[in-house]
Amino acid sequence: MTKQQTERRAILSGSTFEEQIGYARAVVDGDWVHVSGTTGFDYTTMTISEDVVEQAEQCLRNVGAALEEAGASFADVVRVRYLLPDRADFEPCWPVLRRHFGEVRPAATMMMCGLADPRMKIEIEVYARRGGDSHV
Repeated sequence: MTKQQTERRAILSGSTFEEQIGYARAVVDGDWVHVSGTTGFDYTTMTISEDVVEQAEQCLRNVGAALEEAGASFADVVRVRYLLPDRADFEPCWPVLRRHFGEVRPAATMMMCGLADPRMKIEIEVYARRGGDSHV
């Protein structure tokens, strides 16, 4: 496949935000998977926990679903960004983050910023590169 013929496709999660704002949960571009900033909303019920650790768990379930649909896994993640309005909420999430990324060791950044909805306490964005033996 030539560079101009490289696969590019959008992955949608069913979040109402994707339709309202006009974006995809993830975009697959060749071997690269770009997962949008993903919050702790359960997209089937459009509910979100008040607890930041539960939100982090749900963020990663949502990210994992997008990676799986793209033919990738957490083992393929090379870059992760954590976005939080309150820096004090970051450390309680570390055990959850370590479970998913502790062996992978992607490049990572935590940024403090406002999020689109005041109920959101964490947002996670990842970049992954498909290939190798890390997925089926």
